[in-house]
Amino acid sequence: MRKLKDRDFLETKEGMFFCVAGYLHPPDKVTAYLKYSPVVEGKWRKNDTAFRRELPYYHVFSVSKTIEYLKENYPQYVHYCPVRHIEMSMVPKGYIKEYYEPEKRLTELVTSPQDELEEKVATFTEDIIDETGVPLDFLGITGSILIELHNPLFSDIDLIVYGKENSKKLKKVLETLKNVEILKEARKTEWISHKMEIFNLSRRDAELFAARKWNYGFYKGTYFSVHPTRTDDEITENYGEVQYTGMGAATIKAEITDSSESMFLPAKYKIEVLEIIEGVNVPIEEIISYEGVYCDVFAEGENVEARGRLEQVDGRYRLVVGTLEVENQYMYFV
Repeated sequence: MRKLKDRDFLETKEGMFFCVAGYLHPPDKVTAYLKYSPVVEGKWRKNDTAFRRELPYYHVFSVSKTIEYLKENYPQYVHYCPVRHIEMSMVPKGYIKEYYEPEKRLTELVTSPQDELEEKVATFTEDIIDETGVPLDFLGITGSILIELHNPLFSDIDLIVYGKENSKKLKKVLETLKNVEILKEARKTEWISHKMEIFNLSRRDAELFAARKWNYGFYKGTYFSVHPTRTDDEITENYGEVQYTGMGAATIKAEITDSSESMFLPAKYKIEVLEIIEGVNVPIEEIISYEGVYCDVFAEGENVEARGRLEQVDGRYRLVVGTLEVENQYMYFV
């Protein structure tokens, strides 16, 4: 049976669309955040129903606003997680009307595209397969195209590549594919300004991040993103095997010792702590980021400063960036 994966989608009985978050889910629920809700008038449409996007951009505080909205209007979708010791939006499986798997949708789309945007996705996918040898089964499409909510006039292409080795193959050649431009200057300037505002980054750090973001760009003039996602074999933890206990806010300086698991979300960086600026003095072994902006940008040997939630995990310690419990979280170069 296929495991639940980051960036799958599901539709509830009320017609709301949630995006699956991460790989840790209770047996009877799916950890996910609200992405689209039906409205009288909206920018996105599916058949005769209009939708609005509830998450305007990916940031922990945008997610927190959707949780507050759900608490007030659909409290059945907000639950306390006794394993992660956090309150999070989670959809009970009995409330799921339809579940969307990115690889299945992409296969259908490549076989029979229905509009101009879907045709672009199909040719983009074929170009990737031809250049990398990654099988179609290990590629997917997420976002509005997955749930057939897209508009060819303005929607982006959000691709999935499953597996570390397949992701590395695509990273190596993506910029050289025909019809691909990685973050053109106009959009790069916009991207830098947006990240500076949302994540409180310095211009230096935002520019460094942009220079290392290999998985955003344009295909035949349409903005795209590529998201490495774990395969079933790479999802090794079962819900409840590990307890995640918060120990308050912490700020550290550290050297990155291993970034090989940083392309996924959450990103994982193994570290050697150089200084504990704030928080409990314990041996922190890794930084975990649920903010995609920090994925795959820091390399071994580089020094960073990071602020987030300190967690104890089965006797080990880690710093988590992108939680709902800590304000002013960040990770940047030192």
